[in-house]
Amino acid sequence: MGKGVKVVLIVLAIVVLVGLGFYGMYNHMVTLDEGVKTAWAQVENQLQRRMDLIPNYVETVKGYAKHEREVFIEVTKARSQVAGAATPSQKIEGNNQLTAALGRLLLVVERYPDLKANQNFIRLQDELAGTENRIAVERMRYNEAVRGYNIYTRRFPNSIVAGIFGFTRAPLFEAPEEAKQPPKVKF
Repeated sequence: MGKGVKVVLIVLAIVVLVGLGFYGMYNHMVTLDEGVKTAWAQVENQLQRRMDLIPNYVETVKGYAKHEREVFIEVTKARSQVAGAATPSQKIEGNNQLTAALGRLLLVVERYPDLKANQNFIRLQDELAGTENRIAVERMRYNEAVRGYNIYTRRFPNSIVAGIFGFTRAPLFEAPEEAKQPPKVKF
């Protein structure tokens, strides 16, 4: 075999190996991206469950707390914002506002001892609390999937493949600043 043929074979072998590396990176990014999308779908399932429960919850509380109008408007407005959100970032922001509004609604509930004894309210309260727990679990799973995806796509040389094929950074589902402050209960 001639020297030129050996050089061509070596170059060809290097190109094939690099191509296989890019192929493997791309496929792994697709898998991670689909994991993020699946995790987000689970978050959305739980957020929809909460969206479905809120009107019943609000109507039950309204029956007892007729003069707490601004809290009900705030919850309804935040719920509408979530329903109209198109991207994960918009849904994250909308749900953070909804979570804050629900926190204020719970403070209203504390002012009405008769409401807390109502069986329908207790059932709704339990459903909503269970849903909030499910949301927290799914948010955690989503953030774990996003973390793995973001780390993988930002590492070198993966970042080159990610840039070529349009894999962009996924947003984390973070708690809003106001959630870090404990609610103030006033009687």
